[in-house]
Amino acid sequence: MDILHIVRRECVASGADVAGKAAVIHEIAGIAAAVPALAGVTEGDIEKGLLEREGIGTTGFGKGIAIPHCRLESADEFVVGVVSVPDGVRFDSLDGGDVRLLVFIVGPALESSEHIKVLSTISRVLSDTDAVNEMVAARTDEALYESFARHLTDEPHAEAGEDKSLFLVVVQDEELFRQILEVFGATEPRFTAVLDAENASSYLAKVPLFAGLWADNQRSFSRVIISLVRKRMTNELVRRIEAVTGPLSQSDRVLVTVQDVFFSGGSLTT
Repeated sequence: MDILHIVRRECVASGADVAGKAAVIHEIAGIAAAVPALAGVTEGDIEKGLLEREGIGTTGFGKGIAIPHCRLESADEFVVGVVSVPDGVRFDSLDGGDVRLLVFIVGPALESSEHIKVLSTISRVLSDTDAVNEMVAARTDEALYESFARHLTDEPHAEAGEDKSLFLVVVQDEELFRQILEVFGATEPRFTAVLDAENASSYLAKVPLFAGLWADNQRSFSRVIISLVRKRMTNELVRRIEAVTGPLSQSDRVLVTVQDVFFSGGSLTT
């Protein structure tokens, strides 16, 4: 899916003035319900869906941004919109700060994989503070749309029939793990899995010969990301991982290995 095709110009509103979280959710629902692509969906359905998702956990992820989203049985297509609130609005954000930019997603209930790709791509774009500041500063709806669309076009898109690379990424930091997983979610991988892991030292410490050698300074968090991606995206993925971790050569919490794939067969559902 080309995300630009589902960002609806009529769902972009710059300079909104809203009193709180409930008010901005209500405004978003009204904007989305007016789009022809959601002709069979009512404003009430959208508002209810967005509020139910907020009930699971806030989509105000900090740093002035929020990505309210929902999946609805009555929706046949995806709709993405953008609302800027330059003065900020309280949104129960994880960092306690006001939200100045909201990108919302309304999608079909059965399209979980596509919803994850859209959500991950948007999250990647909004992780760029300069991009967010530029969008918040946009004075017109058209300027906000153009800014958002321009940053979306920087996201890599794979083409069919290409050679593949296998990424193995070992992460020993929970926050870095979340951010790196978003990198893979936003780049159309053929397959991505996450494995719980432990350092070999935790096992060796139980062997009598090595007892006591690794008792200190063991990291409890450890995950392995395994992802099959288009080979042409390898350098870009490494660059984006380092944008999160800093130079990998200096990292002691992340290990990345990449291998050319000689053969892959079969497929797995997400």
